[in-house]
Amino acid sequence: MSMRIIAGFGKSRKLFSPPSITRPTSDRAREGLFSSLISTFSSLEGLHFLDLFAGSGAVGVEALSRGAALVEAVESNPISAKVCEQNFALLSGISGVGKYRVHNKTTFEFLNHSASNSYEIIFIDPPYEVANTEIEKILKKVLTLNLLNKHGVIAIERDGKTKNFTWPQGLSEVKVRSYGAGSIHYGAISEPDMKKNG
Repeated sequence: MSMRIIAGFGKSRKLFSPPSITRPTSDRAREGLFSSLISTFSSLEGLHFLDLFAGSGAVGVEALSRGAALVEAVESNPISAKVCEQNFALLSGISGVGKYRVHNKTTFEFLNHSASNSYEIIFIDPPYEVANTEIEKILKKVLTLNLLNKHGVIAIERDGKTKNFTWPQGLSEVKVRSYGAGSIHYGAISEPDMKKNG
């Protein structure tokens, strides 16, 4: 499947694709994701973006192309991680493009040993066969490590036919958008309970 950068510094540049070991986010879903993010933040300029289960890096590269200050992409498969590096390199040398880092690690290796930033946007796109319990563990870890900015957004792509995962205490679902076979679930840090005693 041929993929291109949709907008920004690298608009229309063709992306490299790994062998069929990954399920890339469709152009339609990617466009929908960034439309939602732009409606939330107005612009990605200056934001920090974390892409877990990055695959080819198409989503993270799109974020960098649209002005993110830092994109960190985490991909455990070495072949996919190499393709991810190649795709980010398409933006190298363009004036105004932010920084990126590709981590060839599992999500939990990254979260346990390498995660040190706070991010406005965290995108999680695991293989559809990854169990909901694993998603919930990742979300709890994100909260424990304070990786999500208090005004940030977590977006999780899942199979639209799969039973929904449970957001842990501290995170709330904001909306769900469907794109073909997949759905993107958007969450944010829960508002504190303002109920008064008595």
